[in-house]
Amino acid sequence: MTTTAPAPAEAAEDAPAPAGPAPADRRRWIALAILLTASFMDLVDATIVNIAIPSIQRDTGASFSAVQWVTAGYALAFALGLISGGRLGDIYGRKKLFLLGMGGFTLASALCGLAADPGMLVGARVLQGAMAALMVPQVLAIIHVSFPAHERGKVFGMFGAVIGLGAVCGPLIGALLTEGNLGGLEWRPIFLINLPVGIAGILLGGRFVTESRAPRALRLDLVGTALATLGLLMVLYPLTQGRESGWPLWGFAAMAASPFVFAVFVRYERAKARKDGSPLVELSLFRIKTFAAGAGVQLTFGAVSGLFFLIWTLHMQLGLGWGPLHAGLTGVPFSLACSAAAGISVQKLVPRFGRKVLQAGALIMLSGGLLYLWEAGHYGTALQSWQMAPAMLLMGAGMGLIVAPITDSVLSEVPTEHSGSASGIFNTTGQLGMALGLGLSSVAFFGVTGEVGGGAAPGAAFVSATTHALWWVSGGLVVVFGLLFLLPRRVRTQDAPAV
Repeated sequence: MTTTAPAPAEAAEDAPAPAGPAPADRRRWIALAILLTASFMDLVDATIVNIAIPSIQRDTGASFSAVQWVTAGYALAFALGLISGGRLGDIYGRKKLFLLGMGGFTLASALCGLAADPGMLVGARVLQGAMAALMVPQVLAIIHVSFPAHERGKVFGMFGAVIGLGAVCGPLIGALLTEGNLGGLEWRPIFLINLPVGIAGILLGGRFVTESRAPRALRLDLVGTALATLGLLMVLYPLTQGRESGWPLWGFAAMAASPFVFAVFVRYERAKARKDGSPLVELSLFRIKTFAAGAGVQLTFGAVSGLFFLIWTLHMQLGLGWGPLHAGLTGVPFSLACSAAAGISVQKLVPRFGRKVLQAGALIMLSGGLLYLWEAGHYGTALQSWQMAPAMLLMGAGMGLIVAPITDSVLSEVPTEHSGSASGIFNTTGQLGMALGLGLSSVAFFGVTGEVGGGAAPGAAFVSATTHALWWVSGGLVVVFGLLFLLPRRVRTQDAPAV
């Protein structure tokens, strides 16, 4: 689960904004409701799955590596398609790509709900992530061209509220649907619930959303996307499958060769930038110290988040023997603290204290992680929800202090003409970090549980694996804290893009 809001689409700043107040038009407010519903659906779908993982594993007989791919496959496909999805909307029309993405997302949700085996579920989740990458980048771009500048503050406030609501509701909805076992379908309703929402969104979106394109859209970079995908898979696939396959030599060879693929990717991107100015990644941005450091923060924090939310769910359900609803309710303090801290950080704290707020967030989250680590080791399988609550409040508050203000802080020193590319890269980096963290769970978590299968694993083994993985989470937060010193002390609001 992550509460980071999607960054603006790449060429949103090129879109012609209305020169003055737009005439009263109820259509655009209906369109806004549709766009916010799509964002809510995507966020809930990203957070709803973790709580149902034990049920999925029991029902389908999925291995631990398949379970990792159910979550990591979505994050990876989403990340790799985000920039290209934004560019496709700029070229062919944002409404068209939004509806196409929503239609594909709805179809993929149906395939997930009807999956007959783990392989089909993983494939459908990858498709779902790819369709989300077409849908999500259009949301902020459409908002930008549909509302005049004086209304955008109100609109983005509503957008932020939806993000917070999704963070709270996702695990609870997942828990209720899984525990309710509607029609004997067990975990499947967590995906099938998207069908009526998606169909309504397509019908209403076709009627009320206004079409727009960017006047100077960047071209697609299919070769760059292919190279980035290959390099990432050469790292993630051996990490995820290696433990189950006995850590074969080919896995280490693939991981060792991945830096050479990334080197080819960098050379190609430089050549692409010289040729037509449309590389997948604008490498010159990494010469800006604050942006490079911010990308490092986003990557590391994404990995920490991906690893933590997976092991937390498995600890509660497989280690402590709690049901989905019990686990979901235990997560409420985390979600509420995260949402509250996010709102306070942006509105009250960051304008006064600057980057110290983010650093305090990392330390607060670290203290919560260490408290949880101590409790898991001290109480073992007897740990209760109320005992876990203080650690969850600390971790949620710490995360909220980081995720809400970090985008503005990182992009504050990026030139306005590159703000779209920078925000696309920044959001992609967080998703890639999440996929990496899920891949690392093979080493940090599953490797400690031993060669056991499904719910037959002793609770004590999962408790031990949780404490081991929490040391990894804590180490990642220490790295995040250190990188935050490289961000600007204060956000230069006058340089921020008017999105």
